[in-house]
Amino acid sequence: MARHQNRTALTAAIALALTTATAAHAQAPQPWAMPGEEAVDPYEVSDANAGAAPITDPKVLEAFNGREGIDRIVTTLLDLSFSDPRTAPIFKPFDRVRLHRTLSEQLCYVLGGGCSYSGRDMASVHKDMGVSSPAMNALVENLRIAMDREGVPFAMQNRLLARLAPMKRDIVH
Repeated sequence: MARHQNRTALTAAIALALTTATAAHAQAPQPWAMPGEEAVDPYEVSDANAGAAPITDPKVLEAFNGREGIDRIVTTLLDLSFSDPRTAPIFKPFDRVRLHRTLSEQLCYVLGGGCSYSGRDMASVHKDMGVSSPAMNALVENLRIAMDREGVPFAMQNRLLARLAPMKRDIVH
């Protein structure tokens, strides 16, 4: 009887330790996270999650004014999208700091800027968000505005958008 009680107690202690460790791991800060960024559940990090292969022509990255230009474009895109009634309901529930970081990484990766993408894959990220085609079109419009403000030539904007366009099937539901 005592042996059974000890085994039961040991099993309960192991289960509690595993539950605590799993919860702590889920809330542990990711090494790439920015200050103020909310913790997310663990997932497999891969550049493949960016949803597109990098553009290898260095003239494209140059047209976007490098990483600093990408950062400004993402800042403008998020400012527009958080305030745009067509996209705000989709964006407002989410961590803006994380969105800025992952969108910057994604664009830098796709534009051949030498960045790695640490975000989740497009299908997982957008599952259950309820992104409609009109909302996606509004987001692209906001991205065009942001790129125009950065002075990115129209032809170079189209090169980026051509890489991003196939992601629509993973984003719009």
